Amino acid sequence: MTEIRIRRALLSVSDKAGLTDLAAALARHGVELVSTGGTAKALREAGHDVRDVSDLTGFPEMMDGRVKTLHPIVHGGLLGVRGNPEHEQAMADHGIGPIDLLIVNLYPFAQTVAKGAERDEIIENIDIGGPAMIRSAAKNHDSVTVVTEPRDYQAVIEELDSKNGATGLELRRALAKRAFSHTAAYDSAIASWFAFADSGERFPQTLPLALRLGSKLRYGENPHQHAALYLPQAVGAPGIAQARQVQGKELSYNNLNDADAALELVSEFRDSGPACVIVKHANPCGVAVGSSVVEAYESAFACDTVSAFGGIIAVNQPLDGASAEAITRIFTEVVIAPDADEDARALFAAKKNLRLLLTGTMPDPSRPGLTLKSIAGGVLVQSRDNGRLDEEGLRVVTNRAPTAQELADCRFAWTVAKHVKSNAIVYAKNGVTSGIGAGQMNRLESARIAAWKAKDAAAKAGWGEPRTIGSAVASDAFFPFADGLLAAAEAGATAVIQPGGSVRDDEVIAAADEAGLAMVFTGMRHFRH
Repeated sequence: MTEIRIRRALLSVSDKAGLTDLAAALARHGVELVSTGGTAKALREAGHDVRDVSDLTGFPEMMDGRVKTLHPIVHGGLLGVRGNPEHEQAMADHGIGPIDLLIVNLYPFAQTVAKGAERDEIIENIDIGGPAMIRSAAKNHDSVTVVTEPRDYQAVIEELDSKNGATGLELRRALAKRAFSHTAAYDSAIASWFAFADSGERFPQTLPLALRLGSKLRYGENPHQHAALYLPQAVGAPGIAQARQVQGKELSYNNLNDADAALELVSEFRDSGPACVIVKHANPCGVAVGSSVVEAYESAFACDTVSAFGGIIAVNQPLDGASAEAITRIFTEVVIAPDADEDARALFAAKKNLRLLLTGTMPDPSRPGLTLKSIAGGVLVQSRDNGRLDEEGLRVVTNRAPTAQELADCRFAWTVAKHVKSNAIVYAKNGVTSGIGAGQMNRLESARIAAWKAKDAAAKAGWGEPRTIGSAVASDAFFPFADGLLAAAEAGATAVIQPGGSVRDDEVIAAADEAGLAMVFTGMRHFRH
């Protein structure tokens, strides 16, 4: 059937937003209103005639409202196929009247969990009758209109007004699609709570996952790929997806991916002084802490002025005019900060294509969570890398212990290396990266590339020597041979931080001792593929 005249509507909603306007439109078209509990009360208070569902079914609500719509009169009215002689005869034989419109939204389960409710209250907010009715109506969308969200009320009102109290098949199909998505997401939230919060499972037998569309993107990593941003039902820790875009072009897939990498790294310094991270293709190309945001930016920029062009910049403190003026000297895709003052915003506004994202806060780098990666035929799932450096677990393995400054540089380099694609080597000195080697197939090449970049930076800046001289070097995984460590020593590093655990640790330690290096083992690696 193309158009179905709405003669009876059943309304049962937790969210009362827009309810009275919808009811007024239904009444204007002579629709009989059937309702339950608090919804019926709200409609009557608004002056509408309402028939209780218990009057329709001839069966009282019971068990604190747990049983009220789970009845053949209700589901027969929703599931009966109009125009099917057998169905229509069964409805007539059993006194089942058709229900043409179902307006239902569900008990606020996710909101109840989010407010920290006790287990009994959470269980009581698992809706049973609502999802059952929604699925019945959505299955029979050729005959029944189902609405699950207040945002769709206006579309229904306009449809009724334009079609003289009827709805068309196109709208009913669209609403049915949303209805099944709605119940799927609702069930996913419940299953997630039972698996993770209630049972403490790390990897449940079935991984409940429901995401809602945040925005469609222009394209993916490449123009021939399609892309979109999806958001979780409940945001545990706001991140780049929740940042407020103040200005600039629409964010692309690559912008979001790189911005996320930048925010994750700069958040490692959320409790420290001013820090700046510059990212290109999801790898940091310069990281620094300083006495001010502008000082941190200029130090990070000096590490690799070539890669910084067209990069992503993230800082851990609000931007001011001085920092904005420095940042806008070169082309930058995205700038991320907790906030920006009026002077900074005015300077950025002159760069129409620059995207300015304000996060309000920094994510907690130690927060739990899962990361997902699709592979052919499956999905890899792991806990996110929230490992932090255990100061008590650090083990000096060389004859010479690091000085206080060397140890501080080791910590800094290690923090950055965690966010560099493997194989990763990071040289750092005085809270500034000196050279970064990323994504190589062997650790020796990463060490050499990082040293070469440091020499190049020194030549461009006119420094007397590269900043790898007297630096600390971090390796995201153990040195399988002494060659990578010796390359770092040749570059001028005096201290090394690495996980340890190689079968050749003794050889590497001996090489470090011979070169006069201080070396500490962390016992933790940070592969990043």
